[in-house]
Amino acid sequence: MVTAHHREIPHPRSDVHYWNDLDEVPQDLGPTALTIGNFDGVHRGHQEVLRQLVAAAAEYDASAVAISFDPHPLQVHRPQDCPVLLTGVEEKINRLATTGIDGLLMLNYDEQLASRTAEEFVAEYLVEALHATVVVVGHDVRFGRGNSGSFETMVELGEKHGFSVLGVEDFGQDRRCSSTWVREALAAGDVADAREVLGRPHAVLGEVVHGEARGRELGFPTANLSSTSEGMVPADGVYAGWLTDERGRRWPAAISVGSNPTFDGYQRVVESHVIDRPDERIEDFDLYGQHVRVEFLERLRGMVNFEGIPLLIRQMEEDVIRARQVLLGDDPQEHETPVIPAVES
Repeated sequence: MVTAHHREIPHPRSDVHYWNDLDEVPQDLGPTALTIGNFDGVHRGHQEVLRQLVAAAAEYDASAVAISFDPHPLQVHRPQDCPVLLTGVEEKINRLATTGIDGLLMLNYDEQLASRTAEEFVAEYLVEALHATVVVVGHDVRFGRGNSGSFETMVELGEKHGFSVLGVEDFGQDRRCSSTWVREALAAGDVADAREVLGRPHAVLGEVVHGEARGRELGFPTANLSSTSEGMVPADGVYAGWLTDERGRRWPAAISVGSNPTFDGYQRVVESHVIDRPDERIEDFDLYGQHVRVEFLERLRGMVNFEGIPLLIRQMEEDVIRARQVLLGDDPQEHETPVIPAVES
C-alpha cells in the first residue's frame, strides 16, 4: 500500500505586532513606513507594495506597518455590491505576516471611521498615532470620507504633515494583478491561473464537520468543511490540492466541490479525501472539529452526474491517481515515504 505523504509548512513570523485599535499602538513606537489597503487575497500586486514598504522602512530606519480594515468597506456602505472575499481575516493576517512587515493595524471599519475626511484620517492615524515618515501606496489608493482622498491628496498631506510618499506602479505583465482577477479565475475553476496571480495556491479555511458519510461508504472518506468556512470556494469540480491540519501537517488530497449531483444533492460542500490516509501508521487521524486549511492546486475535472455507483467509484479512483501524480509526481505503484513528525506550535 502507498503510505501517506505530508510536508511541513512555515509558520507566520511571531514577532509581527497586531493592533486592533489606535489605543493598542504603543506611544513609543517610533517612526514608521506605512501602507493602507484591504489586501483581499494578499496577491502578488499587494506583495509588491509590501516589498517596497519593507525596503522603504529599512531606508528610513523605521518600522514597516500595514493598515487594513475589517469588515471590507463595501460590506458597510453597499453590502449588495460587496464581492465574495478571497480570504477571511485569519488568512489575511497570516499572509501579511509573511511579507516582512513589523506591524499590522487591523481597524474595525464602521460608519464612524468612514466619516473622517481624508485629512482627518491622515492626521489622526498616520501622523499622530503611527508617526509616519514615509507612506507607500499604489497610484489608485482611495481613503477618507466618500473615498475623497487620492494619491495626489496623500502627496499634498505628506508635504503638509512632514512625510514622504512613494507611489507603487501596477504589478503584472499582460494584466494588472488584482483581487478581481483572482475571483474571476476561481469562479471559472481556473485555480492554476488564480495561483499565478496570488503567488501561491488559493485556500479555504474551516472546521471539519460530519457529512452524510457517503465517501466513507464508497471507500473514499472525506473531511467536509463547514458552510461557515472562510475564503472563496472555486467552481464545482474535482481538484488536486493539500489539506493542512491543526498540527501543521500538510496532506495531499483529492478535493471535491459541489452538491453531489449523483445523489441529488442541493448544498455546495468542500470535501477533501486525504490520499493514502495513514490509519495504519497514526493512531488518531480524526479530523472532526479541527480547523483545517484546504489549498487548491489544479482542477482535474468538472462535476458530473454519474449513472450509477460503480461508474462514480471508478472515476473517484481515477481522480485519486491523477491527484497523486499532480501533487507528488508519483505513479500509482507501491513505495514508502517516511511520515514526518508534526510541527509543534
